[in-house]
Amino acid sequence: MKWFKRVIAAAAAITVTSPAALLAQATKEFEPATNLGKETLAAGPLVYTAYAIVWLVLIGYLFMLWRRLDRVEKELREVAARIGSGKRS
Repeated sequence: MKWFKRVIAAAAAITVTSPAALLAQATKEFEPATNLGKETLAAGPLVYTAYAIVWLVLIGYLFMLWRRLDRVEKELREVAARIGSGKRS
């Protein structure tokens, strides 16, 4: 569970720092566009980072569901065993 919180914290840090870096870049002096048609900010790394974050969160969520399901199945087996043996708590 701690690792999942760390992943969320890292994702939040990336999300917060990326716009801050872009804002700092945007506050420089005005420069007229001389290279029209050319991309000035590569979107590839941002897309890859976004996909990586989404996949990490999805994997973490599925892992948590898997562990909870195991706990519920264990409790159901215990209840079935109690009912089968006639014990009451």
